[in-house]
This record gives sequence, structure tokens and C-alpha cells, in this order.
Amino acid sequence: MPTSPDSPAGPSRPGRLADVPVLLVAVVWGSSYLAAKGVTTAHTVLAVLVLRFAVVLPVLVAVGWRRLRALSGTQLRGAGLLGLILAGIFLLETYGVVHTSATNAGLIISLTMVFTPLAESRVRGVRLPGAFLAAAGLSVVGVALLTQGAGFTAPSGGDLLMLGAAVARTVHVLAMARMESVRGADALSLTTVQLGGAVAVFAVLVAVPGAGASPWTAAAEFDGGDWLGLVYLSAFCTLFAFFVQMWAVRRTSPSRVSLLLGTEPVWAAAVGIALAGDRPGWVGFVGAVLVLVGTGWGRSAADRGRSAADRGRTAAELPAEIPADPGSQATRTPLRQTPDTSGTPGR
Repeated sequence: MPTSPDSPAGPSRPGRLADVPVLLVAVVWGSSYLAAKGVTTAHTVLAVLVLRFAVVLPVLVAVGWRRLRALSGTQLRGAGLLGLILAGIFLLETYGVVHTSATNAGLIISLTMVFTPLAESRVRGVRLPGAFLAAAGLSVVGVALLTQGAGFTAPSGGDLLMLGAAVARTVHVLAMARMESVRGADALSLTTVQLGGAVAVFAVLVAVPGAGASPWTAAAEFDGGDWLGLVYLSAFCTLFAFFVQMWAVRRTSPSRVSLLLGTEPVWAAAVGIALAGDRPGWVGFVGAVLVLVGTGWGRSAADRGRSAADRGRTAAELPAEIPADPGSQATRTPLRQTPDTSGTPGR
């Protein structure tokens, strides 16, 4: 009997081949904080967001036009509501990364991996294992130390904004999982509508007097490096990342894809330290290690607890003559759609 990609015998050859582009997505996402920091200022956040996704949307619409037209009015409204939450995530992240280091941004946002299972357990009334709670505590301590790399002072405004973005990502993930209106919607169409809604929010905000430079003004002031950064954010951090996820999840398991994407904060820290010259100090370095260990441990503990609960529920619900198959890809939760613990339309 052939083994599944996540079986104890190890991943299949197609699964191993799919690992490479997925890991590259994690690297790209990890570098996106530095890229966004390089192309954005506090005065051009809204303009950059409009330009970035205005490049992406026509491609998504062209590729998925037939499926997009098949969405019902209820699904469109649900996806539009999710787009409002997504707009909040991008605003918090982009303003946050402008006011903190790329290393801090990438590591603080990784707390979504801890916040999401915590929030999900509250909503579902399910107790999380003690190992997860210990990992969550370790991550929180790590963030506290990370933001104090230069001495024990109040966290910067950018750090707090990134923390808010992690909370917003958690809300987005839970909303997608629980909103009946978007059940059964095609992933590409859902992403397209969400990004369209987010761009509409950015366009309205940038038109408010005093909100910052217009997209046209910002574009006129871009030099070659700025345009390269913008194209990188649009083409690689959004389009490439989304389509690789869709491709990989059909060749390996969603849990394996999620595990590889979970290495994003490692790459964010590596890029920030190696290329941006971030120097968190020994206290911040210890904090960074604690964040990485805590989020990785927490993800593993939450997945084990969820798998055990799913096995028990499946075994109880299936007829006696049909054995439960917890390893089947068909019964697993689809890969997430947003920059949270599940996978975003792009960082």
C-alpha cells in the first residue's frame, strides 16, 4: 500500500519535490518585511499598497475569470467582508514594518501561530494541551525580550502595530473557517475578491486629505530600486506564493505545506540580520530564539491535539465497517488563504 506524503515512512518523491518551491515561498515571505521596509515610508504606505495590489489583481482576475463569475451574491459579500479584515492586516503590517526592524516584524507576526489555536480553542470550547500553553508562554516571553534588545524600554510603536497585525490575522483565519457564506468558494476567486476589497479600502483612504502621497506621486518618485522592490512584493510575495501553495497542496499534504511555510520567521530574522544589519543585542537574540522555539513547539502541539481530536471524532461518526483514515488528504483542512498561520494572498 503506498504511503501518504506525511506517513512515518517519509514523504513520497513528488512530495519531496514540492517541498523546494514551498520552502522558497517561506524564504520570499521572510524577506518581504525588508523589501516592504525598503520601498515604503510612513508617508507612502497607502500609495504602495494600492500600487502593489493593482499589479496583482488583473492577473488574478484574468486567470480565474470563469470561476469568479460563478460566485454567488452571498459568497461575494462574504469575501468582501473578509477583504475588509485583510485590508486591516496589511495596514497594520505595513505601518508596523516602517516603524520597527525587519527582524522584529517577522518574528512578532509569527505569534499568529500561537494566537490562532488559542482563539480557536475558546470559540470551540476545547482545552488545549499543556504543552501548547507552555509554548505560548515561551513565545510571549521571547517577544518581550526581542523588543528590549537595546535595553528595557517600552516597545516601539512598530512592534505594537505588528502585534495588532498578528491579532488581526487570527481574526481573519477564524472568520474564514466559520463564515458559512464563503463555504465552498473557489480559493482563487475568494482571494481575488478579498484583495479587490482591500484595494478599494486603500484607494478610499489614500484619497482622504493628509493621508499621504497619492499612488501617482509615489510612483513618480520611485527610483529603479523602489520599482524592483514593488515588483518583488507583487510578483513573488503575492502571485508566486499563492500559486505555489495551490500547486503544492495538490502534490503533498496541507499539513506539510503549512509546516514548511512555518519557517518564515526564521528567514525573516536571517534576512534582517544578514542584509539589513539588524542587531537585536544578546537579550533580543535570546528573545528571537525563544519566539522561534515557542511558535514551532506550539504549532506542533496544536497539530497533535487537533489530529487526536479529529481521529476520535471521525472514528465515532463513521459506520463501524468503514475504518477512519486520519492520514487521508481528502479529510484534512484546506490550506489557509491569508498572511497568518494559514497562508496569505501575499505578505
